[in-house]
Amino acid sequence: MTIIRAVHKIEDGDEAVVAQVTLAESGESFCVESHETILAAALNAGVDLAHDCKSGFCGSCRIRLLEGEVAYDEEPLGLSEEERGCGFALACQARARMNLRVAAELMPSDRPVPVEIEAEVVSLTPVCPDILRLRLRPEGEMPDFQPGQYINVVTESGATRSFSIASAPSEGEIDLHIRVIPGGMFTAGVLSGIEAGETLRLHGPHGLFRLHPEDFRPLLLVATGTGIAPLRAMLAALKEEPDGPPVALYWGMRTESELYLAEEIAALGAALDDFTFVPVLSRAPGSPHRSGHVQDAVLADLPDLSDHAIYLCGSPAMIAEARGRFLEAGASVNHIYADSFHFAHNL
Repeated sequence: MTIIRAVHKIEDGDEAVVAQVTLAESGESFCVESHETILAAALNAGVDLAHDCKSGFCGSCRIRLLEGEVAYDEEPLGLSEEERGCGFALACQARARMNLRVAAELMPSDRPVPVEIEAEVVSLTPVCPDILRLRLRPEGEMPDFQPGQYINVVTESGATRSFSIASAPSEGEIDLHIRVIPGGMFTAGVLSGIEAGETLRLHGPHGLFRLHPEDFRPLLLVATGTGIAPLRAMLAALKEEPDGPPVALYWGMRTESELYLAEEIAALGAALDDFTFVPVLSRAPGSPHRSGHVQDAVLADLPDLSDHAIYLCGSPAMIAEARGRFLEAGASVNHIYADSFHFAHNL
């Protein structure tokens, strides 16, 4: 297999390029112009390449270059140097510099179809100074979703706000953990007037971040902030499995008062055969918990990650650093799944 290097910047004044991208698995091909990303051209041609955030954070649209080279306007955070060195690129950010032959995944055919949902507000509770927990009960049947996916809350203006689902499908409620943004249109505006019994419009589920039970590997779950929400959904689903894998969950927060889900996580983990929970605090010297950054704690405990399936959820900075360092520690590039939380300023 020949891997041609990736060019990392498009120079001003480049002539327009029309390239052909061929999928190695099926032989299917489509054309892409120099102003288009590979993902945009694929979707325009009816080729449903795997994707999610379209912003270069999550890594869901990762492809492997077998022939040809690509360029980026800016380096995407969702791709580590190690992955670039192995010939990977992000289709949502990459532009073709010449004809390409790539290995690429398509959107999974078994993913739940997003639907419109009317849901009653069960409760809206502050769980720590800047995080709210919103519990919703759908009218009628629970929508079909996979642990790890997210849902959109639709405002009266039609604007949407995306939040990971923290509950498992069997729990009968949609549990959302929402960080309050001072002055935010949704969190400080819409939610401030919501009461139990009112109805919210939802749309979903969305997203490729989900539990992969087919991996048959020990699970390493790593979160910062409200990135714990989809991992909580995975734990709730795993406790229903009689022969689940070993699970280690590392949760990074700033102070002990922010560990709003610690007791619940411990209770969910107690139902598993082999569960380890490690809170890691970045601004709590003297705390009985581990201190520092969550990715450092993981590597101190697990220097060899070659056997693990790894789920990363939270800040883009954590995910970018963890992805690269975990690959250096032997993690399989095909068994790292990430959901990067990048907040809208007017949230």
